Amino acid sequence: MSNANNAPSFEAKLAELEALVRQMEQGSMPLDTSLDAFEKGIQLAKECHAILDSASQKVTEIKQSGEQAPFDPEA
Repeated sequence: MSNANNAPSFEAKLAELEALVRQMEQGSMPLDTSLDAFEKGIQLAKECHAILDSASQKVTEIKQSGEQAPFDPEA
């Protein structure tokens, strides 16, 4: 599922990052393509990290509130 603005999910970003890593590990990419893939990989890693940070913050807030919040997989 994707969120309201149709941004790719964490899982989609992670899968794309893993695919880039596999391609780069093969060593058959031209240098320019490898640099582009590396740059894209760094961006994807940052985006995944931000999503995980946000999820961690939500968990902390829920635990501190002492209330049960409804699960929203698109949040």
